[in-house]
Amino acid sequence: MSIRKTAFIVLKYLLLIYFKQCSTSTQKMNVLLITVDDLRPQLGAYEGQDFPASLQVKMHTPYIDALAAKSLLLKRAYVQVALCSPSRTCLLTGRRPHTTNVFHIGPYFREVGGNFTTIPQYFKINGYSTIGIGKVFHGGSSSAGNDPISWTEPHLDGVSHFENSGRSWSAVPDEQLKVKPLVDQQIADKTIKTLRKFAPKALSGKKPFFVAIGLNKPHLPFVFPKSFMKHYPDVELPENPYAPVNMPSIANYRCSRLYKDVNATRKDEHKNKALSDSYVVNLRRAYYSCVSYIDSLVGRILSELDTLGLSNRTIVSLWGDHGFQLGEHGMWCKHSNFELATHTPMMIHIPGLTDKGVSSRQVTESVDMFPTLVEAAGLPSLQPCPVNSREVALCSEGTNLMPLIKNPHGPLKTAAFSQYQRKGYMGYNMRTDRYRYTEWAKFNDAPEYRPNWSNLAGVELYDHDIDPQENVNRAFNKDYTSIRQELSRLLRSSYERGL
Repeated sequence: MSIRKTAFIVLKYLLLIYFKQCSTSTQKMNVLLITVDDLRPQLGAYEGQDFPASLQVKMHTPYIDALAAKSLLLKRAYVQVALCSPSRTCLLTGRRPHTTNVFHIGPYFREVGGNFTTIPQYFKINGYSTIGIGKVFHGGSSSAGNDPISWTEPHLDGVSHFENSGRSWSAVPDEQLKVKPLVDQQIADKTIKTLRKFAPKALSGKKPFFVAIGLNKPHLPFVFPKSFMKHYPDVELPENPYAPVNMPSIANYRCSRLYKDVNATRKDEHKNKALSDSYVVNLRRAYYSCVSYIDSLVGRILSELDTLGLSNRTIVSLWGDHGFQLGEHGMWCKHSNFELATHTPMMIHIPGLTDKGVSSRQVTESVDMFPTLVEAAGLPSLQPCPVNSREVALCSEGTNLMPLIKNPHGPLKTAAFSQYQRKGYMGYNMRTDRYRYTEWAKFNDAPEYRPNWSNLAGVELYDHDIDPQENVNRAFNKDYTSIRQELSRLLRSSYERGL
C-alpha cells in the first residue's frame, strides 16, 4: 500500500472520530431524578460528622454509596419544609415556601402560589421526553394529579400490596412478593421498562429524556422484603430519647399516624414519650431494612442504565424529600425544624465531570437542584427570581451548585432556610455552618402569608460545635446573647427580602 493511500485512510479515520466526537459533544444529556421519601442521610457516604445521630450500626447501602462516590455529594443539604408535599414543591419549582404558599399537604402551588415552570416542564419545553413514575409530586389535590403539564407521557404509579395493615412495620416473606410485589418494586420495574422504551431515541441523539421516579419507602409503615433484616442483627437505641433542654412546647410533635401496635405501647397519647426499648429496636431495624431495600432497587435501575449504554450520557441525581427522627427527642416523624428532620441526602452524578467524586460540606438547599440540573444539562440558565416572583413563570430562588465541582470548599451561601407551620405560628429556621436558629412567629395566613415577628411562641438556638444532636436550647443563655441577636437579624432580614 502506498504512503499516500495509507495517509488518506488514516486521515479519513481521524475525521470520522472527530465528527463522531463533535456529534456526541452536542448531544443533550439525559436526566434521571430519583426521589426517596423520608430518607435521612444515614448512609455509608454520610458516616462521620455529617450525620450527628448516635450510630453503632453500619448501614447496608452499597448502590447509593457507589453513586455518591462518583457524584457531587452534598453532605449538608437541607429541605425547605420537613414534609412531603411542600418539600417536593420547593424542589420541583425551585421556589421557597413563602413563594409557593404550600406549607402542608393539600394546597396546589399553581392555585395558591403561581403558575411556575417546574423542572420536568422546563426540560419538556427544551425538547425532552418527560415522565414521572411513583411519588414525584405529592399526588392527589396537592398536585392536581401529579401536575400533568410537566410531563410528555402519562404519569405511572404502583399498586399497593401489604402496606395498609394498620401496623407500623412488616417484614414480608420474599416468596409472597413474587406474586404481589411491593409498590417500590413495581416502580423500579416500570422505570426499567421506561428506560428501555426511551433508550433508542436517546442513544441516537433524536430525543433525550427526563425521567423522575419517586420511591415511597422508607416512609411509614416500614414494609419491606424480610430478607433485608439480615443486614441488621444488632440495632442501637438513640442516645437522646428526650426533648431538648429548654425546648419551647410548640417545637414538640408526636406523629399523628395512629398505628395500632404503637398505640398499644403508649401510656400517654399527648406527649412524645419514649417507646419500650424492644419496640424502638424493632422500629429502627425495620426502617434500616427499608433503606437497604430501596438501595437494592436503586442498584437495579442504575444497572439497567449501564446495560442500555446510557450511563455515560445520563445525569443521575438522588434526593430525599426530608429526614426522619427514629426516637431521637422522643419523636417518630419529620414535622419539625430539627437537624434530623431537615437534613437530607442529595447527590448529582454528571458524566465526565464528577466521575471521581466530589464531596462538599458547604450548606446547600433543595431549591438549588433546579438551576444545577439545568446548568449540568447545558440548557439555558435560569435567571434569579426578583423579591416577589409570583407572577414570574420561570426563575430560580436557589443557587447553581456547579461551581462546587471545581471548588467544593468554596462557600456559596451563608445559611440554609427551612420552616414549619404549627398552631397558627410559623417556625422560621436557619442553619448556618455552626448554628441552628429558629423563631416561632405568629403567622398571618392567606391572603397575607406574613409573619408577625413581635409575637413569638418560642425561640431555639443550638450550637453544633458542642451539641451536634441539638439536646440543649441555648436561646436564653446569657453567653449567647450577642449571637442570638445577630442570628435573629439575619433570619428576619433574609425572609423579608425574599432570601
